[in-house]
Amino acid sequence: MNLLEIIVISISLAMDAFAVSICKGLSMKKLSIKNAMIIGAYFGFFQGLMPLIGFYLGSIFTGFLESITYIIATILLTIIGIGMIKESFASEEKQNDQVNFKTMIVLAIATSIDALVIGISFAFLKVNIFTSIIIIGLITLILSFFGTIFGNKLGGKLGSKSNLIGGIVLIGIALKILIQNIL
Repeated sequence: MNLLEIIVISISLAMDAFAVSICKGLSMKKLSIKNAMIIGAYFGFFQGLMPLIGFYLGSIFTGFLESITYIIATILLTIIGIGMIKESFASEEKQNDQVNFKTMIVLAIATSIDALVIGISFAFLKVNIFTSIIIIGLITLILSFFGTIFGNKLGGKLGSKSNLIGGIVLIGIALKILIQNIL
């Protein structure tokens, strides 16, 4: 596998994290560059870590992992999306400027589960895993950083509808993952 193919795979893997970072930015009243970088770092780190884990798991659990990863991602994203939708209907508008460990770890894992399966396939293709995970992590970090900023700018224009839109987008991503894996 050449460098261009790894970059294309990295961008594809980063799309869910990019979309979720936009949603996170939507829900933030005031965004600091530091928080945008933290969000990017969570997504980038886990997007790089998961292929490494998958690479080392290799063929041991291939069939089992491929059969459940999409279910886990679908459930996690749906739960978070429902929570955002509920917040949008609360009588008092709740902005979530925090980038706490609990929220970010769930989002980062949910958006990087597909990278675990990619890591398993990298083991079979004898891909240089360390070069690959660095590229995957950096591309995801950069896209998530800018996605958070974009979402925040958009959220300022949308006002109280931002959590509703963010929740719907997360559920849409969850449904996309489910449908892609069922069909």
